[in-house]
Amino acid sequence: MKDIAIAVPDGASSLAKVGEVLGAAGVGLEGGGMWSGVAHYLVDDADAAADALRRAGFEGVRVRETIVVPLEADVPGELGRMMHRLAAAGVELEVQYSDHENRKVLVVDDPEAARAALR
Repeated sequence: MKDIAIAVPDGASSLAKVGEVLGAAGVGLEGGGMWSGVAHYLVDDADAAADALRRAGFEGVRVRETIVVPLEADVPGELGRMMHRLAAAGVELEVQYSDHENRKVLVVDDPEAARAALR
C-alpha cells in the first residue's frame, strides 16, 4: 500500500474528478483525506492511480511509501505514545491519517527507522 498525494485546489470539485478518474481506473481508496489543498489516499495500485491521474491532467502527483500500523483506538493516549516513539527515534512525520480498518497510515522520512521504533 502506498500514499498518493494530489493537489486539489477546488475542494469538492477537484475531489469529484479524482474519484471519477480513480474509479474508472479500477483503483479503490483504502483510507485518506484532504487538508490544505492536498488529498492523500492509501491505494493498493499506486502506479495505476498515479498514471490515471496524470493522464487526466493532474500535475504533481506524488507516490510515497507508507507504514500502516494498528492503533488501539479504545486506549486513551495511544496516538501520543506512538508519536513519542517516532519522535524519540528522530523520525520526521510528514502525513498521518487512518485507513478503513482504523489503522494509522504514516508517511515518514525514514520508514525503516519508523518500523523499528513502532515494534
